Amino acid sequence: MIVAGLDIGSLTAKAVILNGEKILASHLLQVRSRPEEAAAEVMGKALATAGLAMADVAGVVGTGYGRGRIPFANDTVSEIACHGKGACWLLPSVRTIIDVGGQDAKAIRVDETGRVVRYVYNDKCASGTGRFLEVMAEALELRIEDMGEISLKSRSPVRITNQCIVFAETEVISLVNDGCEIPDVISGLHRAMANRISSLVKGIGGVEREVAMAGGVAKNRGIYAVLEESLGVKMVPMPLDPQLNGAVGAALFAREALLAGGLTLAS
Repeated sequence: MIVAGLDIGSLTAKAVILNGEKILASHLLQVRSRPEEAAAEVMGKALATAGLAMADVAGVVGTGYGRGRIPFANDTVSEIACHGKGACWLLPSVRTIIDVGGQDAKAIRVDETGRVVRYVYNDKCASGTGRFLEVMAEALELRIEDMGEISLKSRSPVRITNQCIVFAETEVISLVNDGCEIPDVISGLHRAMANRISSLVKGIGGVEREVAMAGGVAKNRGIYAVLEESLGVKMVPMPLDPQLNGAVGAALFAREALLAGGLTLAS
């Protein structure tokens, strides 16, 4: 039974093709202006990697901001449910999942089956999201993918007092103009983000058992390290690209629905 999960987010599109307990292929790319085009392209790339055609896929579930714009999806599921399902399947001991994407951040608690029992998310403010880092990278004239490594060189992190992305950008520029070292400024930004994310975890009652982090920001070694410090735990690393976790969960929902007879087969 071959199924697929697609996670069409605000910045990236992800596809995972699953056969039983095995991931056959996956792909990730930047979202175009039209989510349906991104969905078709990322699915096509994953199918090519697996050596399959769309007709070989029994069912597709979509998730993410653009889930309603996937023309070939048989069903859609919220990204919160998909992140919980995916993380628990990949890491059965995990009960707390932190997902930091381009436009929002979530703290999720699941039971032993991956069912979400509690969650808190922030989608009203860019603070604590990938967009926050993106704006700060532009202000510092750096590549966002370099920020994590640069921050690890910090010896004296500065304190960022503004949570609003607009005021924080102005504060960062002022700090640099005042002679603060770039690694110290970036480390300060990471700590401000970690504090924001930690407050979400407190909103679900704090850490329960092992913790995993999903989303693109999980690739940033600097924020990963300071978040572990802020939470007082050692997080369990994802066994695959953390940006694929939501798509994995969507594929698992497709498989479950097919087995239960509740998903219309792809034509």
